[in-house]
Amino acid sequence: MTDHTSQGSFLRLYYPCLDCDDFEQAKWIPRKEYYLGLADTLKMNRTFVNKCFNYFFGSVTCPAKWNAPFRPGEKYPLIIFSHGLGAFRTLYSAICLEIASQGFVIAAVEHRDESASATYYFQEKPPSETSEQSPEALEEVWMYYRTLKAGEQEFPLRYQQVLQRGEECIKALNLILDINAGKQVTNALELNFDWNTIQGCIDVDRIASMGHSFGAATVIQCLTQDARFRCGIALDVWMFPLGEEVYSAVHQPLLFINSERFQWTQNVLQIKKLDSATVDRRMITIKGAVHQSFPDFTFLTGTLVGKIFKLKGSIDPHVAIDIINKASLSFLQKHLALQRDFNQWDALLDGKGDHLIPGTNIMLPSTEPEVVKK
Repeated sequence: MTDHTSQGSFLRLYYPCLDCDDFEQAKWIPRKEYYLGLADTLKMNRTFVNKCFNYFFGSVTCPAKWNAPFRPGEKYPLIIFSHGLGAFRTLYSAICLEIASQGFVIAAVEHRDESASATYYFQEKPPSETSEQSPEALEEVWMYYRTLKAGEQEFPLRYQQVLQRGEECIKALNLILDINAGKQVTNALELNFDWNTIQGCIDVDRIASMGHSFGAATVIQCLTQDARFRCGIALDVWMFPLGEEVYSAVHQPLLFINSERFQWTQNVLQIKKLDSATVDRRMITIKGAVHQSFPDFTFLTGTLVGKIFKLKGSIDPHVAIDIINKASLSFLQKHLALQRDFNQWDALLDGKGDHLIPGTNIMLPSTEPEVVKK
């Protein structure tokens, strides 16, 4: 977290690390306040959700070492990841961990546009509130998901949020590139991590953007704002927040990976407006997947609860996430010019496979002109 205010960057960094058994695994949801934010987002009782989530998920960790030493000696491509509406920076670890394990650095941003279920920053305490017993000069300020007010139009809010999200992703990109260049940065979180080990290890010519839902719309926004993003991967994109100006402003390749159960005609028609005869634009659909097949909750709920809350589709979540990761890696190799073996999964990009549909499952209106018979 840098700087400590709401204007700074806040992210979870996934990276290749040295082998070390004496580091703990990373906590999946690091603070109970995130449970409260999820309760607000779901419009459920905070006390009930806090108890349930703490019981079921409080001890859940990610299969990754927390604060483990960075593995230097290579140039790693960089991905900036944007979460969905009502999510936060830690909820996509199944995607971020796998891709990082394949030799990438991923900065998963936590957005402060009031679209995250919860996030926080620090502000300075008034001098009257500091003492010898409590000398800390900073205090946490939590920011929770903002619901629409009665009678409020949704588009103006979401449009402003996607603009801010784009800026926050670019700010995160600048932060990682500053660290790569050897600039000293201050982390507002008390973590014992040697940032100098990252210096010179980011491949500044191989940068991509990736995100889910509102985060996928943020991917498109980022591509319009910063040409350093060489390509984008949009996971089950929600196109609604984007302004009309983006459709002529995106010049980079884009991969759309959709679920079978989330997309609808108007949304897909907006995706299709980004079709290009000269730039690689791909769309594939995963059979049996739902919108929540992309975040981690799909792995951590039983079949009944998963179906009730639409966290699980009819496809095995491990199969779905495997398709997402392999298709993404194939696309990244193609458009970041990587010398790897990810091209073994190129068929997925054409929608070839038992669980894939090329393009979309949505029946779109015909673009053929009507023939009038007299």
